[in-house]
Amino acid sequence: MEFVVLRSVTLLLPVLLIAGCDRQSPTNGQANDVVANVADTSAPTPDEATGPADNGVDVIGKLDRGHKGEAAPTVLFDDPGGVKLTLASFSGKPFVLNLWATWCGPCKVEMPALDKIAAEGKLPVVTVSQDLDGATAVKPYFAAARFKALKPYLDPELGFSKALGNPSLPTTILYDKTGHEVWRMTGGMDWTSPTARDLLAEAG
Repeated sequence: MEFVVLRSVTLLLPVLLIAGCDRQSPTNGQANDVVANVADTSAPTPDEATGPADNGVDVIGKLDRGHKGEAAPTVLFDDPGGVKLTLASFSGKPFVLNLWATWCGPCKVEMPALDKIAAEGKLPVVTVSQDLDGATAVKPYFAAARFKALKPYLDPELGFSKALGNPSLPTTILYDKTGHEVWRMTGGMDWTSPTARDLLAEAG
């Protein structure tokens, strides 16, 4: 009996990791959001894929267009030097906001792909940590990862999580040049995949 239970837990663990880090419960408002697979019924489900970095896996996140047109939150957060800023600092051109944490497995899996997108220089990617420990947790991770373009922005007060309804991590949001939301993606995915690039191109 113990063997059967252990085997069941072992089989479920990868599925839970892929689905995202749901440390936060969705609000009632989120239950009414329009959420759909990016590539309709052909999009791989968590039990069909082992992670966004696997060959042949295009999309495993969930696309939500229910907030299109909403202005970016005015939350204060810290840049790598400890200076307070808001997302208004990035307005004037489209940009991507990525909420993540060092304790979130799917968040870290998708970071190299986000770094590649950012390194291309066409679309800024603002990766804001939702770690309560702030720089203590994030800076060592960034030092070890040696990202080329991503920067360790910090939000230890979880201002973005609160402002956006406590979404699961990772959550990635595309904003247009006026600072208004185009779509948001919940769950990890390969941001260099064809589907992801088509979605990012919607920023105009």
